[in-house]
Amino acid sequence: MRTIGVQAALLLAICAASRAQSSLDVTSGLDGMVDRYLSAIADQQLQERAAQVGKIRTPVDVRARQAYIHETMLKEIGGFPEKSPLRPQTTGVLDRGDYKVEKLIFQSRPHFYVTADVFVPAAAHGSYPAVIGVAGHSADGKAYESYQSVWVSLAKRGFVVLAFDPPGQGERLEHLDASGKSVYPAGGTGEHTADGLQCLLTGSTFAAYEIWDGIRAFDYLLTRPDVDPKRIAVAGNSGGGTQSAYLAAFDPRLAAAAPSCYLTSWSRLWAGPGPQDAEQVFPDFLKDGLDFPDFLVPFAPKPLQMATATRDFFPIEGAHATYDEARRAYKILDADVHLGFFEYNDTHGWSKPRREATYRWLARWLQGRDDDGTEPALKLDKPDELRATRTGQVATSIPDSQTVQSLNAAAAEQAYARRAGASGKDLQGLVRSRLRLSARREPARVTNRGTIHRNGYLIEKLELETERGITVPALAFVPASGPARKSSVIYLNPDGKAAGAQPGGPVEEMTRKGHIVLAIDVRGWGESAPATAKHEGYNTLYQTAMRAILVGKNMPGMQTADVLSAFEYLSSRNDVNRSHISVYGTGKGGALALFAAELEPRIEKVVTVNAPESYMSVVHASTYSANDVVDSVIPGMLRDFDLADVRRALGSRLTVQQRPYGQSIHAPRQ
Repeated sequence: MRTIGVQAALLLAICAASRAQSSLDVTSGLDGMVDRYLSAIADQQLQERAAQVGKIRTPVDVRARQAYIHETMLKEIGGFPEKSPLRPQTTGVLDRGDYKVEKLIFQSRPHFYVTADVFVPAAAHGSYPAVIGVAGHSADGKAYESYQSVWVSLAKRGFVVLAFDPPGQGERLEHLDASGKSVYPAGGTGEHTADGLQCLLTGSTFAAYEIWDGIRAFDYLLTRPDVDPKRIAVAGNSGGGTQSAYLAAFDPRLAAAAPSCYLTSWSRLWAGPGPQDAEQVFPDFLKDGLDFPDFLVPFAPKPLQMATATRDFFPIEGAHATYDEARRAYKILDADVHLGFFEYNDTHGWSKPRREATYRWLARWLQGRDDDGTEPALKLDKPDELRATRTGQVATSIPDSQTVQSLNAAAAEQAYARRAGASGKDLQGLVRSRLRLSARREPARVTNRGTIHRNGYLIEKLELETERGITVPALAFVPASGPARKSSVIYLNPDGKAAGAQPGGPVEEMTRKGHIVLAIDVRGWGESAPATAKHEGYNTLYQTAMRAILVGKNMPGMQTADVLSAFEYLSSRNDVNRSHISVYGTGKGGALALFAAELEPRIEKVVTVNAPESYMSVVHASTYSANDVVDSVIPGMLRDFDLADVRRALGSRLTVQQRPYGQSIHAPRQ
């Protein structure tokens, strides 16, 4: 069995980007360094989790684990709002002979409209079992062909099916351009990523919006006299498999579940294909001792079937491991027959074999009968025929409609008004807590990799080991003359330490003024920057940032730790006046400079150039470049402070400059 470390090595071999060598390069072998570091943490956390899970032996232990999972996951996703009126509207009905389709719109939150289709058997009946049909990442959402095949087949078998569009898909595209298309690529996942990063900043998640839509879909089914409230299940594939697994964990009212093509294990998913959609990343998930089986264990002892594909990009070995662990919990509760596993040798998708396995499972447990699962030839509707809105989009049909972005921004405003950091009281503690930094730190271990002589100064090529597994390449620009102990500057540039080091550049300018300048590549920048290529369809910078969030860290926090370690190194040099150490940050480096100065009062001055104005501006952006933001996200930060609070606290120590240099993280998409 491959370990996380081996998988990470494979990932790095795939993703390593070729980069032209420079005379100012310090070291080699830093491609993928941050991912290797995070992989080691994940490996340790998964080992600790395995030890805890191994102690579960009795029904009491299982119940305690279920309570822990529910409480912890609810905290990780940011919680749910109060329930509000659903205000359902039926906007049309299609008669399809042995079933009908009711076009439905309901509000899962005030003015947050969910578009749905309700597939209803035509035969007279007191009350039917029902299925909440959750869509995967298809542009057509609920109306996608393979998903619609399930809804129709179940209706023909005597189930009421409520199939709805997730935010950012189908009739719920939330970021439209003038032509009515989403401004974000990759269908629904592009919108999910952009909205998800904004949610993280406020201490919420995109998953919370999807899960809540599903919970309210259940509430709607309870209002229907043709639905048996004790026989309601959930089923979905891919992104719908994600949602159905989540609903199984979060909604105890469900009677059965049938997630397809999602469940695996983090030890297998971690490197290949790695973290994926925004809703599939819960902050601190691995740190809190959770893994994929923890979506299933809360559902025990009720019937749940995992449908899997042997050649899925969600690794099948991980699915086997998750099934084995969940089955152990079911067995302890004397309910192992209630946990099913179906595997078919094909690729990702709700293919006919997995659809038919779903029919068999739901018929067995909700109708009490054996069903061979045969799916007949079906006549499906076109997406336009199933649309519940007038125009085909909520955004252009309902003037008062809210979006994930607008609701999250409103929640951010409420929290922002109460943030403790506005008063400056214990701002240092708030910054340290959100950045996940310890108050204790050690100076970097330094290795000199050579010297370059230039007219009037020399350049020392240094490796700073800021912590085990992290090497920060650095260039120390040292004037040839001046006092024995010189003032010094830490130079931070997200384009890399060499970006300002050219003759005549800002680093040389500072050096010729008599400062020792230490230009560093904090982890993830310059020589250790992730490849810009995509891996399995996801930007590698995004995947690195999400790995950090899963293990309880974040990129700005780890990078700030590198800056503080560099400060300690400068303080230890015999040629540095430790009372006159400053930090100069450009672009995103300006934010790190602010954090470092707030946490280290001995930093004399801070200069920021074209630094981010605020994180609230990210939350308020209706559209923006997610790639410009992803490695700057600090989960929950806006509940406590923003950059303006740090600037205000630094007072006269801070100089703010604005120059046309790079791009700030809040620059909107043009």
